Amino acid sequence: MKLLFKQRLFSWFDSYDIYDEFGNTVYVVKGQLSWGHKLVIYDADGNEIVKAYIPVFDATENVPASCSATEIYKNGTYIGCLSKEISFLTPHYNIDYNGWHIDGSIMEWDYNILDQRGYSVASVSKELFHMTDTYVIQVNEPEYALDALMFVLAIDAEKCSRK
Repeated sequence: MKLLFKQRLFSWFDSYDIYDEFGNTVYVVKGQLSWGHKLVIYDADGNEIVKAYIPVFDATENVPASCSATEIYKNGTYIGCLSKEISFLTPHYNIDYNGWHIDGSIMEWDYNILDQRGYSVASVSKELFHMTDTYVIQVNEPEYALDALMFVLAIDAEKCSRK
C-alpha cells in the first residue's frame, strides 16, 4: 500500500493531507496549539484517531517514565513512545511498539521502519521539487499503514521540536 504525505501550503500550524495511491484523501493531519508539539490524525470522516505529542513537561498520566520523547495515542489510548537514539551521521529511533525501530538517511529524508527481526514494515522517502514537504510511505502490509503514518508524524514532530 502506498500513501502520499503532503504538507498544505500556507498553514499556520503543521497541516497535511494523506492520499492513497488513487489520489483519494484517506487522512487529514492537523497541528494544534498545546503545551508542546501536537499532531492529530483524522480519518476521512473527521474523526480523531491518532495523536503524536511532544510535551514541554511531563504532566500526563499512564505514560512510562522512560518516555522522554514523542508520545503516541491511538483512539485515545497511549500505545507507545518514539525516542531518538544518539547516533553518528544517520538518525535512529526506538519505538516501544511491536518491537519496531526506525533507521534514517544522513539527510533525514528517507526512513525504513523495521520490525524486531529487521524486516521492513514500511519505507518513507521525500519527494524533491515540490512547493511543500511531500513524502511517499510504502507499507508492505496494508494493516500497518496507519501505524507507519503515525510514526512518520512522530518523527516530523520530533524534528520540528529541535528547531
